[in-house]
Amino acid sequence: MTTIDVNSLLSQMRQMSAQVRSPEVAFSSTALPATTPTNGASPFGALLKQSIAAVGDSQATAGRMAAAFERGDQGADLARTMVAIQKADLSLNAMTQVRNKLVDAYKDIMNMPV
Repeated sequence: MTTIDVNSLLSQMRQMSAQVRSPEVAFSSTALPATTPTNGASPFGALLKQSIAAVGDSQATAGRMAAAFERGDQGADLARTMVAIQKADLSLNAMTQVRNKLVDAYKDIMNMPV
């Protein structure tokens, strides 16, 4: 069983909190790379595809970290694992909300009289 360094965990939480509060980090280019689609897809479609891929990647990373912690691998940290799981859950919930809004918008457009 690993021991948790409380001071290190607290400093990491403060650092993450500061990153969330600063608007320039929230929309940094590391979250979603800004690329122009070359295959004729719309920029919105490309952004949506990248977002879905990022959610999938975060889910896979959280799964790997959880499995490593469950196996008792050396270097598997409970705090980092829990943060990764929470990030993956939050990103999945956000993606679900975006999907729901898109479906609602599609239904509204389809119900408009022509």
